[in-house]
Amino acid sequence: MSNHLHLIAKADEGFQLSDILRDFKKFTSKEIIKSIKEINESKKDWLLNRFEYAGRYDKKIKDYKFWQDGNEAKEIHTNEFLDQKLDYIHENPVKAEIVVNPEDYLYSSAKDYAGEKGLLEITLID
Repeated sequence: MSNHLHLIAKADEGFQLSDILRDFKKFTSKEIIKSIKEINESKKDWLLNRFEYAGRYDKKIKDYKFWQDGNEAKEIHTNEFLDQKLDYIHENPVKAEIVVNPEDYLYSSAKDYAGEKGLLEITLID
């Protein structure tokens, strides 16, 4: 999706998922801002201005705020709930009319679940 991210993740023993998500957001925001600065993009100044404005009144933000605060984490307790969430993630770009079939969305694991190799490295859920 162009403006949000869905994922199913778990933390190994001794790690907190909230810490992993925090670090993920920190790393990806720095890399995305760096990429925007380096490429010749017509909306570069506009994008950087928006990200700078988003963090202007947040004392925790040094330069740019890329990610929104928080997330909508849901703990998965059953296989049925897991299947429901995986289906939701795969159908999201179809419902947004970005693709016709879930496996056609480049940044999805749907292709892997359809028996092909997708763009992203994933771990299939049995």
